[in-house]
Amino acid sequence: MTGLADIQMGIGAASWGRSLLWHYGRTHTEHDIRAAFDVISASPWVMIDTAELYGFGQSESYIGQFATEQEHHPPVATKCFPYPWRWTGTVLLDAVRSSLRRLNRAQIDLYQMHWPFPPVKIPQWMKALAQAAEEGLVRAVGVSNYSIQQTQLAFDTLAKYGVQLASNQVKYNLLDRTIERNGLLDLCNRLGVRIIAYSPLQLGLLTGKYTPANPPTGLRGTLYRQRLTIIQPLIQTMRDIGRAYTADGVVKTPAQVAINWCICKGTMPIPGAKNAKQARQNIGAIGWRLSTEEVAALDNMSSKTITKLERLR
Repeated sequence: MTGLADIQMGIGAASWGRSLLWHYGRTHTEHDIRAAFDVISASPWVMIDTAELYGFGQSESYIGQFATEQEHHPPVATKCFPYPWRWTGTVLLDAVRSSLRRLNRAQIDLYQMHWPFPPVKIPQWMKALAQAAEEGLVRAVGVSNYSIQQTQLAFDTLAKYGVQLASNQVKYNLLDRTIERNGLLDLCNRLGVRIIAYSPLQLGLLTGKYTPANPPTGLRGTLYRQRLTIIQPLIQTMRDIGRAYTADGVVKTPAQVAINWCICKGTMPIPGAKNAKQARQNIGAIGWRLSTEEVAALDNMSSKTITKLERLR
C-alpha cells in the first residue's frame, strides 16, 4: 500500500454528501462523485481526504460503498470532530471505529483531529490518537488547523507515546501564505510534519475561470469583484507558465499551476472534486514540476497580490 510520504496530493471529499455549503444534490449527485472516486482510484499517488463531519458521515459512507466496487482502494484520510458533547479524549476511539465502519475498512491511513477546540485539551486527544495507532486502527495520525504552539504540543505529547505526528492540515495557497509568515511551515518542516494544504485554489479564485466581467454568482460575486481585478496579473503569470507545459496541444491550467506550486513548497494540496472532470483536472497537476525560477516568479507575484488584497481589509 502506498505510504503517506509517497502521496503527492489529495482530493477533498467535503462535498460528497448533504451540505448547504457544497449544494450536493443540485450541482452534483452520487453518480458524479462515484465517477470522481473511480478517477482517483486509478492513481496510486492520490489520497482521498474526508471527515466524519462532512455530510455527517455521508462522505465516509460513500467512500466505503464505492470501495467495495473497486479492486484498488485509494489511501483515505479522515478526521474526528471535537463536538462540545465529547468531554473526554477516550471518545476518539469510538469515533475511529465509527469511521472505520462507514469507510468499510480495517484501518485508516491517516486519522486527524479536525480542530483544537475545547473542552478536551490537546494532550488528551493526542493520548487517544496514540492509542488508536497502537491498536492498529490507524496507520498515521495528524491534526488540522493547529497553530505553531498547538502543533508543537501535539508533536511533543505524541512523542512521549512513541508516535510521530504525521501531518497538520491548514489553509495554504498563492493568495494565503500565512503559514510562511507565522513560522508554522518552517516548524513543520523541522519536525518532519507534512503540511496538508486545503483550499489550494482559494474557493475557485485561482482557477482563472472568474474575472471582473465574469464573477461568481450571488453574494460571492459581489464580495469578490475587487479581488478579481487585483489578482488578474497573478492569473496571467500562471497562464504564461502553464503554456510551457503543453502536451498534445493541452496546456496546464492556472489551477494546475497553483496546485503544483503547493507541491513544490513541500506540501500536499487537497483540492476538492465534485465529478470525474474535476478530479482529472486536479490530478493533472502531478507528474511534472515547476522550475525553481517559475516558483520564484509565482512567489514574487503572489506577494505583490497579497499586499494589494490586504489593503482592502
